[in-house]
Amino acid sequence: MKLNLKNPIIFFDLETTGTDISHDRIVEIATVKVFPDGSEECKTRRVNPGIPIPKEATAVHGITDADVANEPRFAQIAKSLAAYLTGCDLGGFNSNKFDIPILAEEFIRAGVDIDLKRKKFIDVQTIFHKMEQRTLVAAYRFYCGKELTDAHSAAADTMATYEVLKAQLDKYGELENDMAFLADFSTQTKFADYAGRIAYDEQGEEIFNFGKYKGRRVAQVFRDEPSYYAWMENGDFPEYTKKVIRDIYIRCKQ
Repeated sequence: MKLNLKNPIIFFDLETTGTDISHDRIVEIATVKVFPDGSEECKTRRVNPGIPIPKEATAVHGITDADVANEPRFAQIAKSLAAYLTGCDLGGFNSNKFDIPILAEEFIRAGVDIDLKRKKFIDVQTIFHKMEQRTLVAAYRFYCGKELTDAHSAAADTMATYEVLKAQLDKYGELENDMAFLADFSTQTKFADYAGRIAYDEQGEEIFNFGKYKGRRVAQVFRDEPSYYAWMENGDFPEYTKKVIRDIYIRCKQ
């Protein structure tokens, strides 16, 4: 089924130095940009992470330090990547929990202000788990009747994710071919940040999703105990989480 698009959507997959959102770095970005007329544009870009790639990560994606030694740092491509993402929604496999948080961290470190919150996020894994409860390899076999022989190659995973979404729309009549619907359907919990530390309550107010104040409104805690804001600001939290709490703290002071 052809996607019903108002804006282009970019399916993307990241290969990284590890799975720690705060500290690990991107080593490869693969994208499939799908336009409203159905045309597609595929790109893959390797990135020098500026830190050693652990052998455990190389064992997964096959990318070594030597492979990226002469590639640009993320900061060198951040502006052009942000421009490429402008006006597009984003799709991926487990992207809401991993790829988007990592990408947000990299943009912050590069000093590039990109408002990802304005985009719709289509997480194909969430749709898959709600419908079938399996992995990308199994999803590709189940929906597309193909074997994903080059799994953990960013380009192969990205194209497979795009094909799986189209097949999901063909298979499930209850799924609407609409990016707003799919973004809502593939979001399990609405968070203010990408690491899931700050969520929203039923009134749309930010609440803590961890620690001793879990379930309490962030603004109220910061008013009652400013030292908790200072602890978070100086703690080992993702930069985007810090940006979110900083905005809330400033709002409290107004």
